[in-house]
Amino acid sequence: MSKIKFIHSYHFIISLDNLLEAWREFLKGKRSRKDVQEFELNLMANILDLHRELRDKTYCHSDYHAFNISDPKPRNIHKASVRDRLLHHALYRQLYPFFDRTFIYDSYSCRMDKGTHNAINQFRAFGYKVSQNHTKTVWILKCDIKKFFASVDHSVLKKIISNYIPDQDIKWLLWQVIDSFSVNKGRGLPLGNLTSQLFVNVYMNEFDQFMKHKLKARYYIRYADDFAIFSDDKRYLKKMLSRIDLFLREKLKLYLHPNKVSIETVGSGVDFLGWVHFSDHRVLRTVSKRRMFRTIQVKQGNNETVQSYLGLLRHGNSHSLLSEIAELVSKYDKDDVLD
Repeated sequence: MSKIKFIHSYHFIISLDNLLEAWREFLKGKRSRKDVQEFELNLMANILDLHRELRDKTYCHSDYHAFNISDPKPRNIHKASVRDRLLHHALYRQLYPFFDRTFIYDSYSCRMDKGTHNAINQFRAFGYKVSQNHTKTVWILKCDIKKFFASVDHSVLKKIISNYIPDQDIKWLLWQVIDSFSVNKGRGLPLGNLTSQLFVNVYMNEFDQFMKHKLKARYYIRYADDFAIFSDDKRYLKKMLSRIDLFLREKLKLYLHPNKVSIETVGSGVDFLGWVHFSDHRVLRTVSKRRMFRTIQVKQGNNETVQSYLGLLRHGNSHSLLSEIAELVSKYDKDDVLD
């Protein structure tokens, strides 16, 4: 398969104009952070220094600050310095529009005008189509990749990127970012980097193309490392699973999570992106409900928190949950929350 080529030059990416625009984008919602304020005190000098290092190719990515979050499961986040994150934005704002054109329609993670809500709506639409409006049984093969971010192989990623980007200087800079972090011997991407969001989509696009063009999976949907294939033939999905497993192992050095591979009917309920999907409705996953109520209690009915959950619940069958939230919020005298 011939691939389109990225035509912008290295000097265009590292230009002062691109760095300044990247700073404006990076700054949104971060003005109050101490490290950002410190960088901004000598903004032009800092940007000029960065530009000079990039021009002379003396740039070296700094170390990361590591910390843990619960999201809801524990995750290890690695935060780069402001200077490096500025560079990530400068790279991302030029590379994302190019690579996004190469992605399949039904890849929904970290893409403009996509996201989880569009993904679960497409999930439901695929169910309608394959069932021919609920007249046939729909089977769904659902898979999850084991330790996804930690398993991305740097050499494989570089080979994929090289197919699209011929410029040696741009590749040198991208390798600086990719090799700035490793979980184990040239594997892994940091969860905190903006560039990681793009890199994993570039990486998994190889799999997406295999699914669509080799396996001819018409009803296939992916969000990060979660993906699902719809069919009215369970045996077809079982055969497909072995080819999927082989491709991921041989081409991308990834492995399916043994406890998160299933072939189920829509009628029995399929867990995908926080919702349990049925033929004609979906309900919030039990663990998501518990987390939601726990967060509302911890935040003591904070209006912004509650409104975000109300927005989430409007995407499913959640009338009883809305009543429970109203009852819980009333204990904190937040009468205006549900207006």
